[in-house]
Amino acid sequence: MSKKLILQIVKILLPLLLGGYLIWYSFSMMSTSDEKQFYITIKEANYFWIFISMMLGVVAFFSRAQRWKYSLEPLGYSPKFWHRYHALMIGYLINFTIPRAGEASRAAMLYRSDEIPFSSSFGSVMSERAVDFVLLISLTILTALIGYSDFLEIMNQIKMLKNQGVTSDAGSFPWKIIILSVFGFGSIVVAFILFKKKALRLKLIGFVKDVLAGLFSIFKLKQPLAYIGHTLLIWVCYILMFALPFYSLEETNHLPIAGIFIGFIAGSIGIIITPGGIGTYPLMVSLVVGFYIGKEYDNGFGIGNALGWIMWLSQTLMTIILGVISFILLPKNFSSENVKTSISSSETGNEN
Repeated sequence: MSKKLILQIVKILLPLLLGGYLIWYSFSMMSTSDEKQFYITIKEANYFWIFISMMLGVVAFFSRAQRWKYSLEPLGYSPKFWHRYHALMIGYLINFTIPRAGEASRAAMLYRSDEIPFSSSFGSVMSERAVDFVLLISLTILTALIGYSDFLEIMNQIKMLKNQGVTSDAGSFPWKIIILSVFGFGSIVVAFILFKKKALRLKLIGFVKDVLAGLFSIFKLKQPLAYIGHTLLIWVCYILMFALPFYSLEETNHLPIAGIFIGFIAGSIGIIITPGGIGTYPLMVSLVVGFYIGKEYDNGFGIGNALGWIMWLSQTLMTIILGVISFILLPKNFSSENVKTSISSSETGNEN
């Protein structure tokens, strides 16, 4: 087995194992009464609000697919809406198995359906991620301002959880030095190979140029107001699809706005940590809910854990089902071999 394959397996397995551990950890934290309340809460929840939340998720997916059109236009490409949508949903599906691979999968799928160079569409996806990251940071700052003391206390709880339960004690083993040394040595090897292989160097330069062109396409938008409008719609849907499930339970329908926003930020962190937020998303939500209702209800953590799982499972099942449907429906106008060629080389260029 090659080292590259081993690294790929480790890269996939570690986040999944972490997610599995956190699932066990979140349930082990519940007392007997918490566990009993957990199942009662799942049974008695008003799933009407969960359904509305899922529908808002679909609206956000449609809006994101439409927004992608505006960042592709400056590059000279206009793929059909459904091609963009199917590529998007396949990317979300891939994210559940291979961490952060969804962005590359979106670009690869769009090449398969429309022969848009991987490097160009990948750059446009990265520009979207940059915009979303800025909005997430802005929302985090706003949340910290409106609920400063609560935000600080909950974040400290999450940090304590990470230090005590999620990460192991590495002792005095010099992991940072080893990682930096390997990275430095690898960079020297890559630089030497590129220096010796002119053809490979030119391919890499061309690929980087295409990616940068896609990344900066956001500054050349033909319809900037439409792009901004869809960006706002996407994030309003995200916030509402998180907030509405709180109305499904009598115990959580009175949470303050600051609490809902803190929960939203915590859940977003959970999605970043493990593929699709497996294990982390329900745990983060349960910590926030438990913090706010713990003084009023003895089994606050059990209620929060149940709500976190209801939210995560409903969103995850919806995304997986839509992703599988998109995988079936996306036209495969170009072969897998061509897709691989496009990913590894940018020679195709921006031909349109």
